[in-house]
Amino acid sequence: MKYKRIFTIVVDSFGIGHAPDAAQFDDEGADTFGHILEKKPNLHIPNMLSLGLGNICVQKPTQTHGYALRLQEASAGKDTMTGHWEMMGLHITTPFQTFTETGFPQELLDELSKRCDGRKIIGNKAASGTEILDELAEQEIQNGDLIVYTSADSVLQICGNEETMGVDTLYRYCEAARELTMRPEWKVGRVIARPYTGKKKGEFVRTSNRHDYALKPYGTTALNVLKEHGYDVISVGKIRDIFDGEGITQAHKSKSSVHGMEQTLEIADQDFTGLCFVNLVDFDALWGHRRNPIGYGEELERFDALLGQLLQKMRPDDLVMVTADHGNDPTYKGTDHTREMVPLMMVSPSMKEQGILEDEKTFAVIGATILDNFGLEMPENTIGHSLLDQLK
Repeated sequence: MKYKRIFTIVVDSFGIGHAPDAAQFDDEGADTFGHILEKKPNLHIPNMLSLGLGNICVQKPTQTHGYALRLQEASAGKDTMTGHWEMMGLHITTPFQTFTETGFPQELLDELSKRCDGRKIIGNKAASGTEILDELAEQEIQNGDLIVYTSADSVLQICGNEETMGVDTLYRYCEAARELTMRPEWKVGRVIARPYTGKKKGEFVRTSNRHDYALKPYGTTALNVLKEHGYDVISVGKIRDIFDGEGITQAHKSKSSVHGMEQTLEIADQDFTGLCFVNLVDFDALWGHRRNPIGYGEELERFDALLGQLLQKMRPDDLVMVTADHGNDPTYKGTDHTREMVPLMMVSPSMKEQGILEDEKTFAVIGATILDNFGLEMPENTIGHSLLDQLK
């Protein structure tokens, strides 16, 4: 065992330039990080740059420790679940269903209405979560209707007012939706409960009681292997939901990306052996999809400061890995994710060397490296090879 504790932090949607196959996704020219720098040239992220971020994407030779490289996604998709599942070894060849352009079919809505106490379903389109509340929440509250909507992701989302509907009822409706959307023709990656408070337009606020009902991974992942061999697998943020609890030994729900890093700092004060797997969703949800490069840049600065605190807490036998699950260029057309390369930066106080490693063609090198560190092998029918021997 080279490292006793590994912290893998996913900066959700932090792409660093369009992938070689971006044209197949209509994403040529996308560059999340590059375009944020254009809009916010004074971006202050010294810790990420010290780990080699500038060397692998903007030709700024600022690396002072650790190893950095670029990863290309092998799977057929550019969504959260596909990216995270691939990190842990799964190769997704069939993209999850999306209903961005058409909304959900009437047959699905009719059946969902029956299972949701006969509530009339309103919305049924791709929309921002805050905009759909301003448009329809008053109607939902007054009439007892049910807001159902989607996004550019493979999701079915249901809103519910915590005072008039109640969180438990909302969760029950989402469980019904999850059962319905297991059918192949309607199968979405996640059903998401979106509770909110407020009584009139301008007052509506989404709460931290969000809950994701994800599909179970299609096969055994690196997380399962770690758990089966007695190692800790601590999740922070929506990691537990993304894997539907598979392979997780301890879960921490986050209120924000800043809160997620604060939780990670607290976990760094604890003694464990295994993996702390972190997702920081605000980059994607608050800034990428809403096409706000300045807000994205400011979120990066907040993260970088907290990353600096984590690096100071590191023990000699700790390894920190910083990466992303897809891109979401906040200057690009539309509101969809973007098919991009992502960074992988790895650092430990015990490293005696540093440098840039060759590009890899799958995110699964992350899971393979983690398992190799603990003397374990990737499950059958997974992809990925270890980079552990290259970390000197």
